[in-house]
Amino acid sequence: MSTAAAGGRKGIRYQPDERPPPALSLGLGAQLAVLSVAGIILIPTVVMRAGGASESYLSWAVFATVAICGATTILQAFRAGRIGSGHVLVMGASGAFIAVCITAVAEGGPALMAILVLIASIVPILLSARLSLFQRILTPTVSGTVVMLIPVTVMPAVFNLLSAVPAETPTLAAPLSALVVVLVIAGIALKMAGAWRLWAPVIGVVVGSGVAAVFGLYDAGRVVDAPWVGLPTGEWAGFDLAFGPSFWALLPAFLFVAVIASVRTVSGAVAIQRVSWRRSRAVDFRAVQGAVTVDGLGNLLSGLAGTTPNAATTVGASVTELTGVGARSVGIATGAVFIVMAFLPKVLAIVLAIPGPVVAAYLGVLLAMLFMVGMKIAIQDGIDYRKGLIVGVSFWLGVGFQNDMVFPELVSEFAGGLFRNGVTTGGIAAILMTLFVELTGSRRSRIEAAFDLEVLPKIREFLAGFAARSGWDEAMAGRLDAACEETLLTLVREDEGEDHRRRLRLSAHREGNGAVLEFVVTSREANIQDRLALLADDPGDAPAEHEVSLRLLRRLASSVRHQQYHGTDIVTVRVSAPAPDEQAK
Repeated sequence: MSTAAAGGRKGIRYQPDERPPPALSLGLGAQLAVLSVAGIILIPTVVMRAGGASESYLSWAVFATVAICGATTILQAFRAGRIGSGHVLVMGASGAFIAVCITAVAEGGPALMAILVLIASIVPILLSARLSLFQRILTPTVSGTVVMLIPVTVMPAVFNLLSAVPAETPTLAAPLSALVVVLVIAGIALKMAGAWRLWAPVIGVVVGSGVAAVFGLYDAGRVVDAPWVGLPTGEWAGFDLAFGPSFWALLPAFLFVAVIASVRTVSGAVAIQRVSWRRSRAVDFRAVQGAVTVDGLGNLLSGLAGTTPNAATTVGASVTELTGVGARSVGIATGAVFIVMAFLPKVLAIVLAIPGPVVAAYLGVLLAMLFMVGMKIAIQDGIDYRKGLIVGVSFWLGVGFQNDMVFPELVSEFAGGLFRNGVTTGGIAAILMTLFVELTGSRRSRIEAAFDLEVLPKIREFLAGFAARSGWDEAMAGRLDAACEETLLTLVREDEGEDHRRRLRLSAHREGNGAVLEFVVTSREANIQDRLALLADDPGDAPAEHEVSLRLLRRLASSVRHQQYHGTDIVTVRVSAPAPDEQAK
C-alpha cells in the first residue's frame, strides 16, 4: 500500500531537527550562498538594464535583492507558527517575474514595478492561508512535474555559460575547467564518505577555478578593484500611485505570475522535505504553507524596497541530496552570509569572478540531481495511466515551449512572452489536466457530522447507501465500512483530551473498481501515514491496543494519504474491491 515508505535514507547525516557542528553549518551555508548569489544578482541586473533604469538604481536593486534573500532564507529555516518551512529552503530572485518586471520598468520606471510587486505579494499570502482548498490540484504529480521542469528551463542558460569566456581564450580552457569540476564532484560523491562528501561541491568549484586561473579565466582584476565594504549609491524609487493605464494593463500578468511562482515554491518545499529525513515521511503541508507565506513576505519586502520579487529555489534540495545535511542551522547560516555579502562588494566580486564554465559544471550536477528528485515526487503515490499522461504531456509541453518549438511566432507575442517559460506552460498544463480529471470524475457523496464515535451508525448508513448506488456487493460494502470505522477510531483516539466541538466532513466516490474515502477534520499533531509506515518495521510484534485500528486499516486500504495543514487535516483512504478469492473466504 502507498503510505510513507518504510525504511530510511542512509545518506542523511543531519536531519532538520539536529545540530551539526557550527563550523560545518557555517561552511555549508557559505557554500550555498556563494554558489547561489550569482543568480540572485543576475536577475535584477537583467531587469533594470533591459528596462532602462540607471546604473545607480541597479546598485540599489542588487543590494536590496541580496539582503532580502538573506532575511527570507533565515525565515524559511525557522518555523514560527504559520511562517517558515523549518528546512534549508534558499530564497533567490524569481526568474518567473523577469518579463513582466522588464515591461513595468520600461513603461513606468522602478516605481511602477514596486507597486505591482507589492500588490502581487498578496497572492502567495492568501494561497498559503487556504492551501488545503487546492490539495486536489497541487498534487504530487503536479509538484513533481514542476520540479522536473526547473532544470529544463535553467539548463539552456547553464549551457551558455560553458562558452562564456573571452575570445582569445585557449580552445581547451573552458571544457577542461568544466570537466574537472564534474569529475571532482562526482568522484568524491560516489566514492568518498564523511566530510569529503560534504565538501564535494565546493572542492570541485575551487579546483575548477584553479584550472581556469591557469588559462587566465579567473577575473582577479574585478576582485582587486572592488571595495571591501560599501553601500549602494542609488536611492529608493518610491511607488507610482497614479494607477494609470500601464498599471491596469500589467496587474493581471503580475498576479498570474505570482500564482505560478507560488506553485514553484510549493514544489520546492515538497522537494526539500523528501531529501531531508532519514526515514521517508509524509509531506507536512503546514511546512509548505509556511514556505509560501515567507514567499509572500519576501515579495512584500521586495515591493517596499523597489526591487524584483524573490521566491524559494530548489538548490537546497540538490545540495542536501548531495551532502546529506538538511539541518536548519545551514539555512540560517546561508541567509546570514547573504546579508553580510550584501555589504561586502569585494566578497561579491570574488564570487562573480568564478568563470562561467566552472559555474555551469557545478549547476549541471545539481540540476541533474534535482530532476531525479522531481521524478521521485511525481511517482511517490504510485503512477497509473492518468498520472503518467499528465506528467508526460505537461513535461514535454514545457520542453517544447521553453525551446521555442511550439508556434514561437504566436507565443512570443502573447502576454509578453510569458508562456515561453517551460515551468509556466508545463505547470499550467499539469494543473489544467488534473483539474479536468477532478471535474469529470465520479460524483462525490458527502456527509457532515460531529467528530466523535457517536456518529458511526449515521456514517455506516451513508456508506451503505453509497455502496448500493455504486452497485457493489456485501463484501465491498463491508470493506468500506470497516476501513471507515478504523480510520475514524484512529482519528478520534488521537483527539482524546482535545476540544471535541470539531466537525467531520466525509466524502466518498468511485475510482476504477474501488472507492476513495476522504476525511476532513481540524488538525492534530500525529500523522497516520507516518505511523502506518512505522508499523511496517515490526509486523510480527504484538500490537499495542492503540495500534490495532492502524494495523487493520493497513490491511483494508490500498493506500492512505494524510495531509496536515494549519487548521485542517485531510485523510484520503483508497479501498479496492475484494478479489474473488477473498470473497470466497
